[in-house]
Amino acid sequence: MKGDAMSKAHACIGRLTLGAAFVAALWYASPAVAQVAVIVNGDPITVYDIDQRGRLMRLGGGKAPTRQQVVEELINDRLKLSDAKRYKLEVTDKEVDNAFASLAKNARTAPENFTRSLAGSGVDPNTLKARLKADIAWGQIIRGKYQSSLQINEKELFNALESRNPEGKDVGYEYTLVPILFVAARGASPAVIEERKRDADVLRTRFQNCETGIPFARALRDVAVRDIIRKNSADLSPQLRAILDRVEVGRLTAPEVTPGGVEVFALCSKKETTSDTPAKRALREQIFSERFKTHAERYLKELRKAAMIEFRE
Repeated sequence: MKGDAMSKAHACIGRLTLGAAFVAALWYASPAVAQVAVIVNGDPITVYDIDQRGRLMRLGGGKAPTRQQVVEELINDRLKLSDAKRYKLEVTDKEVDNAFASLAKNARTAPENFTRSLAGSGVDPNTLKARLKADIAWGQIIRGKYQSSLQINEKELFNALESRNPEGKDVGYEYTLVPILFVAARGASPAVIEERKRDADVLRTRFQNCETGIPFARALRDVAVRDIIRKNSADLSPQLRAILDRVEVGRLTAPEVTPGGVEVFALCSKKETTSDTPAKRALREQIFSERFKTHAERYLKELRKAAMIEFRE
C-alpha cells in the first residue's frame, strides 16, 4: 500500500513537471549547496538546486531530463518570482500549502504521506513548495496582464462547438441530489462496514421516490440525511456522470465507503440544460489553456531577453 501511494505521488509530480528541492538533513553537509552555478537577476541557483530539480523531474518516469533542461526550468522559476516581486505580488504560505495538498489529493494520499514519499526519493517538500509558489505567482501575472484576451465569449464558444460537431446536440443535465450517510465510526472494522452496506442496500430496494424515501431515511437509526446538492453535469467527472446516468430519478446510487461510513445519493431530479455542458466546459478550458500558454511563452521570452543571467560554471 505504501509503495502504491509513492508511485501515485511520483506520477502526479511527473504530470505537473513540478520543481525540485533539497534534503534538509544534508543542508549543511554538502558543499554543493553553497556552490553557485547560475545567477538570475541577482538570485543564485546552486549546484545542489540543479541536482534536486533533476531528481524531482525524474520521479515521473519517462526520458530523463538533461542538465540543461533542468537549469532552464530553474532559471524560468527565478524569472517568474522576480517578476512577481516587481509587480508586488505576494503568494501566501496558505496558498502554497493548499496547492501542495491538492497534489497530494491527486495522488490519492494525505499531505503527510506525500511529504514522506518525496523525502524517500531524496526530495525536500519545501523546495517543491517553492516551485508551486512560482507557478501560482506566474498564473496571477499572466491573468492580470492578458485578462481581456483570455476571456472567451459565448459566441466564439458556440461557433467552436458547431465547427466540431455541426450535427450533434450539446446537452447537459442539472442534478438534484440528497446525500444519505449510514454512519460508522472512523476506523470501524470491515464487519461493521459490511453491515452498513447491507443496511444501505435494504434502503435502496425500498426507496421509490424522494417524497416518501427521504422522510423514511431520516427516521432510520444512525443515518444522516444531508442538505440538497445541485450539480451540473459539467461539474462532474465522466465516471460520476456515468454513474448518475444509470440511476433512475427517485432512486439511490450504489453504496460507497467514505471516512464517515457508507454513503448513497438520492437522485431527486435530472433536468436537461444547454447553458453549461461537459463539452462546452471542456472546450472553454481548452481554449483558455491554449491562450494562456501562448501569452506565457511569449512573455517569458521577453523576461529572458531583459534578464541578467550569469553562468558561473
